[in-house]
Amino acid sequence: MCRVSNHPAQNIMSIKSSLYTITLVLFSVCLFGNTSCAQQGNKQKVLIVYLSRTGNTQAVAKMINEFTGGDLVELELKTPYPANYQTTVNQVAKENETGYLPPLKTRIDGINKYDVVFIGFPTWGMQLPPPMKSFLSQYDLKGKTVIPFNTNAGYGIGSSFETVKQLCKGCNLKEGFTTTGGKERDAILFVMKDGKEKQVRDEVKKWLKDIGIIN
Repeated sequence: MCRVSNHPAQNIMSIKSSLYTITLVLFSVCLFGNTSCAQQGNKQKVLIVYLSRTGNTQAVAKMINEFTGGDLVELELKTPYPANYQTTVNQVAKENETGYLPPLKTRIDGINKYDVVFIGFPTWGMQLPPPMKSFLSQYDLKGKTVIPFNTNAGYGIGSSFETVKQLCKGCNLKEGFTTTGGKERDAILFVMKDGKEKQVRDEVKKWLKDIGIIN
């Protein structure tokens, strides 16, 4: 049974002490928990759309998901690319040359509810991959904050970020993120593990802070 003091001043001090304790606990959870305080107070709806062949872009997408709490969606094609690397390279080169947009198997219902859309992709042929062009052509992101992120084989983003800018007219485009991933041509596939994973995670966190997504 709770005991209530007959002295009002003591009751007030007790209430203040309890409120201080609750605030301290909440601060500790917010500070040391898996999600940031800024994230918990952020009412913006976040979508993370990504294309990944060797798993490296997917790994970065999951890091962004951990820091922002956004919804993860992987782009899949109705007709997947061949498993053979060189065959895929040849097919993508032809698609880029002709402007062909491969049909997407992935469907995103209610995309209008999202305020922030991250789009992730590897660099293919120094360009934006055709499936991501399909996505940006199929969905109207006007008025939304769009943020690209990229993995590549060491040759950089090529023209990919510029193409995103061209296909996202009317969007609030923020600074993108890029990092070195696998090198499928050399049979170096998934690299986001151990020291590399920690390095990229730290870089992603700093980037999200720099562009004002998290505190």
